Amino acid sequence: MKQLDRLLAEKLLKISAIKLQPEIPFTWASGWRSPIYTDNRLTLSYPDIRTLIKIELTRLIMENLPHPDAIAGVATGAIAQGALVADELSLPYAYVRSTPKDHGLENLIEGDLTPGQKVVVVEDLISTGHSSLKAVEAIRNAGCDVVGMVAIFTYGFPTATEAFSKAGVDLYTLSNYTAMLETALETGYIKPEDLETLHEWRHDPANWPA
Repeated sequence: MKQLDRLLAEKLLKISAIKLQPEIPFTWASGWRSPIYTDNRLTLSYPDIRTLIKIELTRLIMENLPHPDAIAGVATGAIAQGALVADELSLPYAYVRSTPKDHGLENLIEGDLTPGQKVVVVEDLISTGHSSLKAVEAIRNAGCDVVGMVAIFTYGFPTATEAFSKAGVDLYTLSNYTAMLETALETGYIKPEDLETLHEWRHDPANWPA
């Protein structure tokens, strides 16, 4: 039986939630050139994958971050998955915007979080960790205790690992870049000669010579 990280990576590749193009790189919003593009929102359109992710994120929480008081999703990619997990655990739910709403109450956090609550954050994708940790900061500023974060996928950038450690946030993910590359090679999605390029990019994505 396949390990979960490789099983999920295979499913993400199959529905093009993860796309690999070593020879025709993508351009991220940050301006980085990248051989990979990930959009885990696509998983919501596939009930079997959506359910697998919901169940396994819930399991991660129960095994590693037990007894939270609330779940918080990170906008926009993890709003739906966070709500599904909160429903599975029968817990209160809120989500954190990237910036405060520019009208009305100008909320940064949508939903009710009570000071003192233990909160688990749900994220869809960990890249540099910047946006994810901004959400953690917002929740902490609301007087809550962030006990950890769970996510669908991580690129495993060293800068992100360092940032999470510095912020004191425990991170647990269902799949990762290494498992995805192994699966992509095994299934013929990429060629053996692509591996060096893909490994080089992960080592220093900001300065990768596309």
